[in-house]
Amino acid sequence: MIEAILWDFGGVMTTSPFEAFNLYENEHGLPRNFIRTINATNPDGNAWAKFEANSVNMDEFDGLFAAESEKAGYRVSGKDVIGLLYGEVRPRMVRVLKHCKEHYKVACITNNVAPSNGVALVPDPARAARVSEVLALFDLVIESSIEGIRKPDPRIYTLTCERLGVAPEKTVFLDDLGINLTPARVLGMQTIKVVSEAQAINELAEIIGLDFD
Repeated sequence: MIEAILWDFGGVMTTSPFEAFNLYENEHGLPRNFIRTINATNPDGNAWAKFEANSVNMDEFDGLFAAESEKAGYRVSGKDVIGLLYGEVRPRMVRVLKHCKEHYKVACITNNVAPSNGVALVPDPARAARVSEVLALFDLVIESSIEGIRKPDPRIYTLTCERLGVAPEKTVFLDDLGINLTPARVLGMQTIKVVSEAQAINELAEIIGLDFD
């Protein structure tokens, strides 16, 4: 029996940053998915991994990412990429979250950047307010920048379950990246790869038996 539903934030509760990456690439004459390729190269030790684990500050990340991207053929500022991260909140997904909260424990596991790194996490104040309202709905929010570990490290999933007081096999986890879902499945979680909002909601409804229409 499912007792908790765990959610990624960016790309699940909000629109995907990959759309913003592609727009930036198009505007700057970069190959499509170039930024994603940089982030996926040496994923446990690259600039992105260090920044989300809060082991480098914003200026250090900016230089490291620029060096990694330049090595791959095109120099891209890390600060430019950070500015592309935060999409719009998905109202329907928020309604689903609220419905789920009436029946299950709900938690967010997010790879993010610490405010102390000197970056405005959501530059638009109105959007920042909407994000804060959604985050406040969760019973628990686990942030990579605070814990010092990030998805797909299995420890971040076990930590979440321990704090919620649930066994992994009694949870469902939604994320838009397959690499983050693999260790969750190994731990016994049921997983949903969020390809689209409607697809993810339909799959969640099938697993837990709630009607979201």
